Amino acid sequence: MSQIIIPPFLKPGDKIGIVAPASVVKYEDLLPGITILRDDWGLEIVEGTTIKSAFNQFSANDTDRLSDIQIMLDDPSIKAIIAARGGYGCSRIVDQIDFSGFINSPKWIVGFSDLTALHASIYHLGIASLHAPMVKSMTQPGSEEAANSLRDILFGKLPQYSTSTHPLNKPGKGEGELVGGNLCIFAHLIGSRTDTDTAGKILFIEDVNEYLYNLDRMMIQLKRAGKLDNLAGLVVGQFSDMRDNSSPTFGKDAYQIIQEHTSDYTYPVCYDFPLGHVADNRALVVGVKANLDVGHDNVSLNFLTEEIV
Repeated sequence: MSQIIIPPFLKPGDKIGIVAPASVVKYEDLLPGITILRDDWGLEIVEGTTIKSAFNQFSANDTDRLSDIQIMLDDPSIKAIIAARGGYGCSRIVDQIDFSGFINSPKWIVGFSDLTALHASIYHLGIASLHAPMVKSMTQPGSEEAANSLRDILFGKLPQYSTSTHPLNKPGKGEGELVGGNLCIFAHLIGSRTDTDTAGKILFIEDVNEYLYNLDRMMIQLKRAGKLDNLAGLVVGQFSDMRDNSSPTFGKDAYQIIQEHTSDYTYPVCYDFPLGHVADNRALVVGVKANLDVGHDNVSLNFLTEEIV
């Protein structure tokens, strides 16, 4: 892939859209985030219809969810689109999205979890996007640093991340484009038109509320598909609220499962990175090159500024 295209950074007064491309969301749960985006960050908010509608577990039926995000993508006055929440539903509509207007006028697409399906499609277009807090999650207790990281990147300031070590870390240094997201969705995309080539890339993964045996199965899927073979590095985020069989148990926790399936590789691996379905979910720019340095005393992940400025 040629050098990734970076959407224009925001400035106060810019117009941003909020949509719910997947699961239903309560509008009142979005109001604190909307207030911050409007009053603290100085942005003009355009509300999609899907943040006030519902269709079974979805925010709207497939046609209406597709229409809502399509309108936002096609409007050149809207400089970023932030998902209200994730859940499930993006993969049902992603292949029907017309990205032609977006390609001509790139803008930041922000979200995580189910939005991994959308990030993968945008990455295939050669455009960067933001795996980052969404409107519902950006105001939960403990999310201040994560929300600040999103604001910084949107307005053109790149954070430099440093975190503590973990006993399972594999020391080393790697450089490559950041790809990945929610492990379940990322594994689900293997074999599809937006399957991601991970060779030479820094892969980041996270997940929530999965059975441990299913995590094991997803890691085996990545391994059998060659997605773990030639990485520049692996960033393991939070695997929250994982479930186990009542009896007998699986016998390993989430990080031990991942360590087992990556033990034969020589690239650096860090665990417990502030990323995922937690309050401290730091923003990452999908598609941009970064340096990963997994040391004995700390871990750093730094964006290569020449790629994004």
